[in-house]
Amino acid sequence: MSCDFIALAQPGVQKLSPYVPGKPVDELARELNMDPASIVKLASNENPLGPSPKALAAIRAELDELTRYPDGNGFALKTLLAERCGVTTAQVTLGNGSNDILELVARAYLAPGLNAVFSAHAFAVYPIATQAVGAQAKVVPAVNFGHDLPAMLAAIDANTRVVFIANPNNPTGTWFGKQALGDFLAAVPESVLVVLDEAYIEYADGDELPDGLDYLAAHPNLLVSRTFSKAYGLASLRVGYGLSRPDVADVLNRVRQPFNVNSFALAAACAAFDDTEYLARSREINTAGMLQLQEGCRELGLSWIPSKANFLAIDFGRDTAAINQGLLREGVIVRPVAGYGMPNHLRVSIGLPAENARFLEALRKVLNA
Repeated sequence: MSCDFIALAQPGVQKLSPYVPGKPVDELARELNMDPASIVKLASNENPLGPSPKALAAIRAELDELTRYPDGNGFALKTLLAERCGVTTAQVTLGNGSNDILELVARAYLAPGLNAVFSAHAFAVYPIATQAVGAQAKVVPAVNFGHDLPAMLAAIDANTRVVFIANPNNPTGTWFGKQALGDFLAAVPESVLVVLDEAYIEYADGDELPDGLDYLAAHPNLLVSRTFSKAYGLASLRVGYGLSRPDVADVLNRVRQPFNVNSFALAAACAAFDDTEYLARSREINTAGMLQLQEGCRELGLSWIPSKANFLAIDFGRDTAAINQGLLREGVIVRPVAGYGMPNHLRVSIGLPAENARFLEALRKVLNA
């Protein structure tokens, strides 16, 4: 009799389902015998502009050093982040994407008998990171698909060590304001680490969303997590960062894998961070694309969850499995979110104008079939 290795895994892992990423273009092309160039992917909240030219130049400059290990301390990127974010380099933790920061927090601060609090309809990595180390996931019901911060505060108990909050949230796009965040942080026990996930913060206009960096000095139990995967267009390179008080960063660096951010990612992130024109263009494309999708949905009689990110969760009022399959047959990839407790929604990333138009055309065809 063969050994049951699933049964041998620790209980928290047994209960997990693997993270399901957005379907790759090449996979759909193979399945339906399509030309990959004819497929539009709006499933993974990627930047439709492609990478910054400055980032590409920085990557090319690193090619001759391919045989060398990267700078394990990420000196150049940490220095740049510290200067721009108003912190010291001792407060910066670099990650293989911002989800790596979330994993580091779980490994450092969670264990069997402890728990993490987060909202329903929140990023899938929160339960994965929590349960993988044997801790309990305390999921708080959402209000209008958004974080119920007072209820999350009430869910904290003596065994809570981490609270994950996202602003804006993925996959809903919902957000909370300055007053709500300030009140929440003021009330959270100092022994609970609050992880403020700001993966989409760069898409905010002006001061419409609170900036987590403004709260760091006053709240020693706050960690702000950000990424270069979205607005900075470096999703393939996997580079993110966390900003916290130095002793929290010190703990995270004790469990961080050596060389967790590669040389190309380090160089490209520095270059992309300096490319202010690229970031401004990314925001412009996103703002226009959001309006384009909303207007298209309005014409089709569909509603959506208001979003401050680079995607829109569209409400179809019924299970979306057949609609998603119809879109795939039309060569359009979007993201089903039934696994997030939202079977009636599809999450659609903002693309270039022609990509958004292609999606709306395909959607109209599928709904009228």
